Amino acid sequence: MKVAIFSTCIIDLLFPNVGAAMVEVLERFGCETTLPVKQICCGQPTFNSGYVKETQKVMHNEVDALLGVDADYIVGPAGSCVAMLKEYPEHLKDDPEYAAKAQALADKTYEFSQFVYRILHVADAGARLDATATYHRSCHMTRLLGERTAPFELLKHVQGLTMVPLPHLENCCGFGGMFSVKEPEISRQMVDEKVDSVLSTKAEILISCDQACLMNIVGRFNRRGEHIKVMHLAEVLNSNVDMDRVQYIDDADLVPGGGTYANQNQ
Repeated sequence: MKVAIFSTCIIDLLFPNVGAAMVEVLERFGCETTLPVKQICCGQPTFNSGYVKETQKVMHNEVDALLGVDADYIVGPAGSCVAMLKEYPEHLKDDPEYAAKAQALADKTYEFSQFVYRILHVADAGARLDATATYHRSCHMTRLLGERTAPFELLKHVQGLTMVPLPHLENCCGFGGMFSVKEPEISRQMVDEKVDSVLSTKAEILISCDQACLMNIVGRFNRRGEHIKVMHLAEVLNSNVDMDRVQYIDDADLVPGGGTYANQNQ
């Protein structure tokens, strides 16, 4: 199975360790990965800032870059950025050259945990992490991608890991890309609420599938003089792996729903 890695800007430039962990996990499960060198930003920051027409050039580049390599699937480490690729067909629907390409791109693009759980049908990745942790469920992953199951199922099988439910799980961390820039005071109040919720769990580690959320939350932790370790799910699944423990979902039909792209208006 050939997989093109949609690295995303924040992982590529700031957290390459997360990208490396994702690649190692995928290759461990038989994927042949490639990193399209022409990919840049998916265009989400400029699009959400109102530069709709200007962002189409960025979308064109990303379509060409990700479809320009021989791959069965495209996998990214961030629900937010993957959701943007899933929106390309709508944004480029009137583009005679890119409408069909955008749909082809969206159809084979998955967020990392979705891909591992729903396509590779991995139940237990064989990871071990002796710690107490809690999980931050990002807004875009949940509300745009519609994914509420895969990360929790994969974390459930990590040996030695005790997961503590995060209070107010549905609440945003306050980042929201440009929202945190345009509305800093509201954003700060939201992330303070998230930090307080995380602290109430007494967890040692905060886990998420969106590194931008983790960056925002741990940044507020540090500014408040509080400390917590953060890990992307890919790093967790790449910890102390014992392949003899790996388990797959026997019947793919038993994989629960909730992982299909959800329109943002729903």
